[in-house]
Amino acid sequence: MGQYFSNEKLKSKIKKYETTIAGHAFSFYTDLGVFCKDYLDFGTRLLLETINKDSIEGDLLDVGCGYGPMGIFALKNYSVKVTMIDVNRRALHLAKRNLKENQVEAIVLESDCYQNIDKKYDVIITNPPIRAGKDIVYKILFGAKDHLKEHGKLFLVIRKEQGAKSIISDLEKQYTVIIRNKKKGFYCLECNLPLTS
Repeated sequence: MGQYFSNEKLKSKIKKYETTIAGHAFSFYTDLGVFCKDYLDFGTRLLLETINKDSIEGDLLDVGCGYGPMGIFALKNYSVKVTMIDVNRRALHLAKRNLKENQVEAIVLESDCYQNIDKKYDVIITNPPIRAGKDIVYKILFGAKDHLKEHGKLFLVIRKEQGAKSIISDLEKQYTVIIRNKKKGFYCLECNLPLTS
């Protein structure tokens, strides 16, 4: 749970790793108390590689940004303005450092789900913090519809063993859901708002 709720008393042990995502090189600083501190987790990598060929532009919101790999990847690959949000202050500090490390710029905000968000976006992307509980995950996934523009898209990754099929069923009640990729029990989803007449 440390990767979701800020833990100011946790010992710090900053490290840096390098990785390649969809043919692009990145360097990331990480620390104790953030999600997947030693390497880029498979779900995030699969989602980014799945949407890599998409034409994404405009305003992008990275929800639960952690130390920043998704938002930074977007900045390196698309013509987007990125806002990165998380509730974990240590993660936000690392995200700011990683933006500089990878020579890109974004808005970084502390926000519990969409609490401090007051605008709409063309794209919202998230690897939701399953261990934070279903209530938090559903606030992220269903709260997105209030922060997407009319033709906006929500991209997410979820594991089969973490309830992917039931989550997809629930999402389909409010979105048009496309399963973009499935691999090793991970589902990459694209959710679109229903068209209005």
